[in-house]
Amino acid sequence: MTKFDLIVRGGLVLDGTGGPGRIADVAVRDGVVVQVGDVQGDATRVIDAHGALVTPGFVDIHTHYDGQATWDSHLAPSANHGVTTVVMGNCGVGFAPVREGDRQRLIELMEGVEDIPGAALHEGLSWKWESFAEYLNEVEGRPHDIDVAAQVPHGALRLYVMGERGANREPASAAEIAEMGRIAAEAISAGALGFSTSRTLNHRTSRGEPTPTLTAAREELVGIAEAIGRTGKGVLQVVSDLTDFDHEVETMRMMMQVSGRPLSISLAQAGRGSDQSMRLLEVLTQANAEGLQMRAQVAARAIGVLVGLQATVNPLKFCPSYRPLADLELGELVSRLAEPETRAAILSEYAGHCLPIVGNPTRIFVIGAVPDYEPDTDATVAALATKAGCLPAEMLYDLLLGDQGRALLYVPVLNYGDGNLDTVAALLAHPFAVPGLSDGGAHVGTICDGSFPTTLLTHWGRDRTRGPKFELPWLVSRQARATAEAVGLLDRGLLAPGYRADINVIDFDELTLHAPRLSFDLPAGGKRFLQDVDGYRHTFVAGVETYFNGQATGALPGRLVRGSTS
Repeated sequence: MTKFDLIVRGGLVLDGTGGPGRIADVAVRDGVVVQVGDVQGDATRVIDAHGALVTPGFVDIHTHYDGQATWDSHLAPSANHGVTTVVMGNCGVGFAPVREGDRQRLIELMEGVEDIPGAALHEGLSWKWESFAEYLNEVEGRPHDIDVAAQVPHGALRLYVMGERGANREPASAAEIAEMGRIAAEAISAGALGFSTSRTLNHRTSRGEPTPTLTAAREELVGIAEAIGRTGKGVLQVVSDLTDFDHEVETMRMMMQVSGRPLSISLAQAGRGSDQSMRLLEVLTQANAEGLQMRAQVAARAIGVLVGLQATVNPLKFCPSYRPLADLELGELVSRLAEPETRAAILSEYAGHCLPIVGNPTRIFVIGAVPDYEPDTDATVAALATKAGCLPAEMLYDLLLGDQGRALLYVPVLNYGDGNLDTVAALLAHPFAVPGLSDGGAHVGTICDGSFPTTLLTHWGRDRTRGPKFELPWLVSRQARATAEAVGLLDRGLLAPGYRADINVIDFDELTLHAPRLSFDLPAGGKRFLQDVDGYRHTFVAGVETYFNGQATGALPGRLVRGSTS
């Protein structure tokens, strides 16, 4: 009788192709799927998946675990949401290559752009590397619960070659462009999955300075892309404000043309009635018709900010009467804030000291124990205040004290300009868009979007009431196979013989997100949002169970993925 390492029996297999599900068994040997169908034989372990979905592991191509992957074997908040492979090094930020004198600059860049506490980075990073190849060796030396791939970041590359001139965004000389290209190509050959750059004013260092790559000339970007192209490997990733739309699009086209490499760009709706995202979808369609491999990375929901007393965004923190209380332990802080005289003092100051992001109470929502990521207007602070017969600031204040000071509010920033997720539906549906932008490992005190893959399944495949949904097999294919293909990882994302045995067994009826929660477990006691979920019965990485009912098993089969498998 044939012996396997693992058989997952009797589940509804959504194999990642997008085709209809079928009741089948999945057999695994040596970390690879060897049979899907009516499997005859026995296995070291047999999982009963009757009544559950069986899917490929999810591939998250937009994360920022660049620091965390060097000190932490468990890549939360992604790994407990069915994600089995992450790609880091996005948005042009990372920690290699690096000269000793630039380490502080790279920490400030990551802290400012991605809201990862500088104290945590200072304590957590070993800096046992200079070149990107040495950095990859450091990541590879630590076992992980999921697979990790890395991209070489333009910000670090520019600092390494140009020093202070690079930080100050001065033009690169032809020799400097050639050197950046040489080092980028060397990194690709050493195992970097791709190259990333940032061209947005939203990305600033913790000192408020724009990212070093903001105004890099077309010649620089094209020169680096051309050098990477000579390796015959690698992908390109861009985030841009698209202020000069035609110029930016032409630059990206030229990067693809000279390199022959795929390129993806981050894409979200900026505000009500914004048509820039739709324009870019037209560009994608035309580029692919011409043989250029261009994709957009799009989010599964609005990109928003979590607001709370312990969060990075605390609406009260700039009020003069709040400042003396800011360092109190949470329980004492809540007690003081509940005092009538303290409440009255802070509320009298609030209008003149509130943060702009929370200045509009019609755009602040109660998130709830089970988050509603497409909330209607009746869940706004303004609506709740009207119903209670109080001022919005009073309602906001009282809500922040809920759950013993741990209550969270939600401010959608992108993809919610029209008060719904219809634009997200249009972006997700585009054939050259793939799910991304979770920023797992980043914005740790501001967002918790590592749960995007779960939202993709629950909201778009089951729960949405304010508009159309999508077929579940198609959603699985987008988060598993389409994302893998977008970055050249062609050995995963499907449940078929010969593919990696990255597998989820999901109780779809029970698949439920809980509200984000703050944990103070980063180095130096740094805080981060994590998000629990019910419904993931089993997650396997290369045939080894890493999560059981949402809890880590302790197994660490994840590895560094060195370069594409295309």
